[in-house]
Amino acid sequence: MGVGTPSTSAAVTVRIQAQDFDIAAEIHALTRGRADIGAVASFTGLCRDEGGRLSALELEHYPGMAERAIRAIAEEAVSRFELCGITAIHRHGAILPGGNIVLVVATAPHRQAAFDGASFLMDYLKTDAPFWKKEHLKDGSAGDWVSAKDADDEAKAKWAEAPRQSGQ
Repeated sequence: MGVGTPSTSAAVTVRIQAQDFDIAAEIHALTRGRADIGAVASFTGLCRDEGGRLSALELEHYPGMAERAIRAIAEEAVSRFELCGITAIHRHGAILPGGNIVLVVATAPHRQAAFDGASFLMDYLKTDAPFWKKEHLKDGSAGDWVSAKDADDEAKAKWAEAPRQSGQ
């Protein structure tokens, strides 16, 4: 299979949910019965305490639109990096400090493709997925809406280069 050719058996799972997720169960679901997978790369994003001042981070999204946007970039990751499968789970609602916010799991025959696929999807989630984050502070006041960071845009920009063979 060449670069940019999607795997015919690639699993793409995208969920946006209020409830927490089980990382091990999600990896197992993506790899169960698959002898063609040689690598699994995952990323879990957690809610930071922000110096002890945060009581919760509230995440809002547009239902339907958010899933479609994430699925499109997940499918691009499968094609671009020749992944065996990819899972993206993003939570919404009030997340307490230390709680899981996002999970990305990419599987591939080789490690670099799995790393690249997970990183690619996460960089796009940080910049292009339609989510909004509002801080709720321990003193009872509402904090700020969290703005995008220049570093996130810079991380995404590296993927604008021509795709490369992930290989071994």
